[in-house]
Amino acid sequence: MDLLPVAQVRSRYLILISLRWLAVGLVIPVQALLPLARGLSLAQLGVVMAIQGFVVLALELPTGGLTDAWGRRPVLVLAGVIGVAATSLYFVADSVASFAVASALMGVFRALDSGPLEAWFVDATQATVPDYPLERGLSAGNAALSIAIAAGSALALPLVSWQPFDGVEPLALPVAAALVVQIVLIPLTLVLMREIRPAGERPGVWSGIREVPRVIGGGVALLRRSRVVLALVSVELFWSFGMPAFESLTPVRLSELFDGDADRAAAVIGPAGAAAWAAAAAGSAVALLMTRWWGVARSAVLLRLVQGATVVTMGLIGGVVGLLTAFFACYLVHGASNALHSTLLHRQVGPDHRATVVSLNSMVSQPAASVGVLVLTAVADRTGDTSWSFVIAGVVIAIAAPLYLPAWRAERETAPAAVAQGASGPT
Repeated sequence: MDLLPVAQVRSRYLILISLRWLAVGLVIPVQALLPLARGLSLAQLGVVMAIQGFVVLALELPTGGLTDAWGRRPVLVLAGVIGVAATSLYFVADSVASFAVASALMGVFRALDSGPLEAWFVDATQATVPDYPLERGLSAGNAALSIAIAAGSALALPLVSWQPFDGVEPLALPVAAALVVQIVLIPLTLVLMREIRPAGERPGVWSGIREVPRVIGGGVALLRRSRVVLALVSVELFWSFGMPAFESLTPVRLSELFDGDADRAAAVIGPAGAAAWAAAAAGSAVALLMTRWWGVARSAVLLRLVQGATVVTMGLIGGVVGLLTAFFACYLVHGASNALHSTLLHRQVGPDHRATVVSLNSMVSQPAASVGVLVLTAVADRTGDTSWSFVIAGVVIAIAAPLYLPAWRAERETAPAAVAQGASGPT
């Protein structure tokens, strides 16, 4: 089977990542509000949301190893099937127990889904063009991801306002739409994701499972011997702890400002979320411009500090307009940061352990987010509002900035060519 041209790899990657995150964008505006509307308390919501992260913690490395051993495409298809099951259950859940099971299934989905598509894109492009500048493709993917979430969040608004079915509350309709997108994505993955593996390296599922311990061992060994990889994975730990504030608690904060009116908050967060993710897409372009002046790693340091400041501002500033302005600024920086963090990580690893190392990064992300949501919702429950939750989250995010320094030193000492490629801009 011939190698795909880089342009085709890129276009297929962008299609698949866009649909994957369109489904997420549809759910984001209601993911906290729907359980609350069905009777869960804020503290119960925190527990339910935390379950997903702890499931990911348990499964992330095995699924990353399975992806490297069995293949990117079959693991991504399996992830899609489990994602459909998780979203279906979330759509009908009406108790703490049922939401908890849906969250656990979503954790299985996230563990399987976290590495295959990005690993396939990097492998396929470098197989054709070995010196392909990763920051270009990953920035394009991050922009597509952000635009897809923006589109999904925008579509959530008319869905919440539309009531075509008796017995289905408006907050549940975006979840139903996300389910349709997930179902369509499964056959598209089979068609578009052409994976080329050398003869003798195409194990079946059981052979792939048997290879998992060896692949994991290689990935963990890389983590032990590379200060850069260890520091980058540690960045994810702090960053992810603070993420639930702006990802999940912003609708709750809006609801507080609207005197507890969840439907009104959902109506506002839909277009606001769309605008925020459009800002994140613009941030991907900003990231490439920043690398012209400062390089990838130094830009990552600055962006992490700025993002922490925007989240603190969301907690301290008063009024809806002020909150949303800080929210948009946070997502602008978020979009820029994502692409640079991924670029720095992929620079440190080859194809044999690429998905495993991406999974290591995700492995700390999900449980850190779970601990974050438990702490931040508990603080909000205790204080009676979410202001302090945002302040705590922003400070923790900013603490991660110095952890980019090993990558900064490595970039200056051993990767001047990578900086020069970043300076050339996107094609």
